Amino acid sequence: MKKLSILCLLMVAMLQLSAQHDPISKTLSAFPYQQASDASAALAEMHDWKNGQWSQLFTLLDDDSLKLSATYALSAYVQNAAMNAGWKKKAAQILVKGLEQTHTYYSNELIMKYLGLLGEDVAVKSLSKYLNREEDCSNAARALAAIHSDKSIAALKKALSGASESEKKHIQAALDNASMVLPQIISHTTSKDQETNPVQHLLHLEDAYAKLPSPTQKMRVLAEAESIGGFPVFMFVSKSLDDPQVNPFAARICARMSLKDPTIRGTAVRDVLEKSLPLIKGEDSALLAGKLKTHLKAMPYDNGFVSLFNGKDLSGWKALVGNPISRSKMTPQALADAQEKANEKTKNDWIVKDGLLIFTGHGDNLCTDKPYGDFEMYVDWKITEKGDAGIYLRGSPQVQIWDTSRREVGAEVGSGGLYNNQKNMSKPLVVADNKIGEWNQFHIIMKGDKVTVYLNGQLVTDNIVLENYWDRSIPIFPKEQIELQAHGTYVAYRNIYLREIPETYLTPLSAEEKSQGYTPLFDGSNMDQWIGNTQGYLLEDGAIVVHPEKSAGNLYTKNEYADFSYRFEFQLTPGANNGIGIRAPLEGDAAYVGMEIQVLDNEAEMYKNLHPYQYHGSVYGVIPAKRGYLKPVGQWNQEEIIAKGTSIKVILNGTVIVDGDIKEASQNGTMDHKEHPGLLRTTGHIGFLGHGDVVRFKNIRIKEL
Repeated sequence: MKKLSILCLLMVAMLQLSAQHDPISKTLSAFPYQQASDASAALAEMHDWKNGQWSQLFTLLDDDSLKLSATYALSAYVQNAAMNAGWKKKAAQILVKGLEQTHTYYSNELIMKYLGLLGEDVAVKSLSKYLNREEDCSNAARALAAIHSDKSIAALKKALSGASESEKKHIQAALDNASMVLPQIISHTTSKDQETNPVQHLLHLEDAYAKLPSPTQKMRVLAEAESIGGFPVFMFVSKSLDDPQVNPFAARICARMSLKDPTIRGTAVRDVLEKSLPLIKGEDSALLAGKLKTHLKAMPYDNGFVSLFNGKDLSGWKALVGNPISRSKMTPQALADAQEKANEKTKNDWIVKDGLLIFTGHGDNLCTDKPYGDFEMYVDWKITEKGDAGIYLRGSPQVQIWDTSRREVGAEVGSGGLYNNQKNMSKPLVVADNKIGEWNQFHIIMKGDKVTVYLNGQLVTDNIVLENYWDRSIPIFPKEQIELQAHGTYVAYRNIYLREIPETYLTPLSAEEKSQGYTPLFDGSNMDQWIGNTQGYLLEDGAIVVHPEKSAGNLYTKNEYADFSYRFEFQLTPGANNGIGIRAPLEGDAAYVGMEIQVLDNEAEMYKNLHPYQYHGSVYGVIPAKRGYLKPVGQWNQEEIIAKGTSIKVILNGTVIVDGDIKEASQNGTMDHKEHPGLLRTTGHIGFLGHGDVVRFKNIRIKEL
């Protein structure tokens, strides 16, 4: 009887262990990262794991045949915890218990590395025990140095005195690394304000970085920069993507920064992230690379930062011709001729050297090819003694730059003021210039006729009207070029980035469309005309944006429509797939119980073997569309769908790509050989038919025929 009882207890224990193990296996199967929703759910489960579940993971980590899935999962968990201050300590406590449980060199090395990454003092006591084990000493010492707290450094120093010769080498190397000081940073820090000013901090780090020979030192500077945060830091770190010694490290920082901060966006950011993605490999790909792929696809193309200077040549810039008023009076041909002459005349006045845009001291202003209205701009600049320069906004002088020692011309007030103002404030609020020969940063924001300027992180011009220098009787021009002033002295620029600020996100009906009988279904202000999946289709920046990770299902118009002209704009992301359902009921697959007009990035490589009836604009499965009229991914397309009886016409960017009759096209069976009962419907809802991809729609209007 006693044996039977023991056997029963063993069976119960095994069943419990099996019941625990199955959920563990299911969680681990989400890694390496596959889908955002799978990874997020798996991570949430891991954050709720009990001690027994973690013990199972560490047991798997010790098993050579099973360690890979456990490694990916642990990497994802630690990276996720490291991005949340509230989770870091708990994660470190879990790893400390794991370090006590694991037995292989592989497991110990991995856990120690992650304890260093988390940087929590709760790991110091446990790591210190490994400093007197020759095989683990190096990994433990590096982890303690990475924690870089008073407690961890004290533990290293204490262990040094009683260590063996080989152990001393590892411990001393860790101490040397931990105590490394960047003299360039300290020597440039001239005041307490500068030490706490994030802009000054970044300028000093950028200067220091250029002089560092060691990859370890470079990584420390990049890590310190990450702690500052913000778009300029992101772009500074991105420059290290070309350095094979540190580019995987820089790529991870760029990924983390973009995931944390939604304001880091735009074509300049997208270029960096696409460059970073292939550099994120191994364990980091378990979560970080997967999250980055999803983030890249969803990241808006509009209203983000672009680079105005590529560091290599003068692409995007031109020489100055006249002023905004004189240019407006020239014929297009006369302006083009004058531009060609000016470009030739000033060819050597502005040069690119060592990644800097430099005015040599002779010649005229350098201007952007493109005019700008409202914008936010970052630019670094540096002058020499007696320097005098400036930045023209909308073709008008100017945000002032000068040597503050030039008291004879009033330069003691500092740079960043609107020098040519007469009625409104022209002087900066404070003197914020760095020493001559050092870099300065402008952060300029222009909205309407008002300008705000931060110089080296300090507000120097606070929402002041910029007067029209060329004709003071009229306001500043609504849109014009930006100019770098040439004023006879050397000046250098770098890190020039600009983000256009839209005047409004609304797209009201034009007077012409009103007179034609169109009514708005979506003008960017609200989604009152829509029902269905309002959790996965969200209003953002004046557009309806598909968020497939938030909710599944379709979005439909409240009303039903029979014959109509339906106009809208859409923006695709790479490989995106959606559709416009017409005359559809609210239930069932709208492509068949109604009709679907295909919305698809059919130029993507993944769609190279499409059937003709699957091209963008096709009546799906029934009438094929002409191909080749989509704008590049990221640009807005204009489309009109006209449904009148059995006649369907689709006009894409001004070209008719479908003009057919669904009755005639299906009388001998449809092209896809499937049943399409919706072809017989004469009325129904219009809807967006999501297929798990990010797509944006705006400016939606309709006219019933």
